[in-house]
Amino acid sequence: MASALFALALLAALAGPLALRLRRHPAFVTGRDGRLSTSTALALAWTVILLWLLLAVLAYGLTAGGGVDWFQGDRGPLSTLTSVYLPLLGGPYVAMITAKAIVGVRVGNGTLAKPAPKPTATGRRPLRELIANDSGRTDLVDLQYVALSAVTMLYVVLFFLADVGGGLPRLPHEIWALTGAPAGAYLLNKVATPANPVITDVTVADGLVTVDGGGFTPRRAGPATRVTVSDTVVPAAADPLTGALTARLPLAAQPPFTVVVTARGLRSDPYCYEGTAAKPPAP
Repeated sequence: MASALFALALLAALAGPLALRLRRHPAFVTGRDGRLSTSTALALAWTVILLWLLLAVLAYGLTAGGGVDWFQGDRGPLSTLTSVYLPLLGGPYVAMITAKAIVGVRVGNGTLAKPAPKPTATGRRPLRELIANDSGRTDLVDLQYVALSAVTMLYVVLFFLADVGGGLPRLPHEIWALTGAPAGAYLLNKVATPANPVITDVTVADGLVTVDGGGFTPRRAGPATRVTVSDTVVPAAADPLTGALTARLPLAAQPPFTVVVTARGLRSDPYCYEGTAAKPPAP
């Protein structure tokens, strides 16, 4: 019991300050678009879990475990490190590095839009971004990646606390699939995501509607970018500096109304403008 309480205190000492630091300054776990990065956050979480396990095992071995001899042998407390825990950590890191590479290449060649998110009043990023796409709607692939990873982490933590003296929990080798398979699906989703326009904000002033986002640039000799307000297509002009689209608001359009951008033959998710406070539609 005492060893489990010590392990919990050690986990709090590791994760607590880090969580507070990231809450105030989340740039360390954000992507190139300024949103919280699912792959980076999960890779960091698994790093903290594994570091905690190793420190707790080390502390137990040098105190209640009886010293250096406790670590020896084929059935020692670290015997499952390479066969179970490094693969659990490796999947999220492969996903993080590969996702960054995929997004960088696709943004560079124009097949993906990653507009900057709307700033928040506190400067903090909402945790919901971990399971949402760039339009703010829940992404099923991101949701399953986060959910299965969280369950696996909980599984590891509880089994370790149940028997700290046993060292790293002897989990089935196949458990790496609970992080590896979702990470693979996450990467495939990054590759398959079309270059749809993304709306991040809509404002109305003086009879004009301004649409901020990304992916609005049409292809050469292709169809012009269109803005649809409440099922009415309106002519739009692009700001050459910001890329924002400005269009005349239809007379019949009264808040709340939806705005959709069509560029390069691809359609954005509908964005609901509700007057003084605009927000993306609920998933």
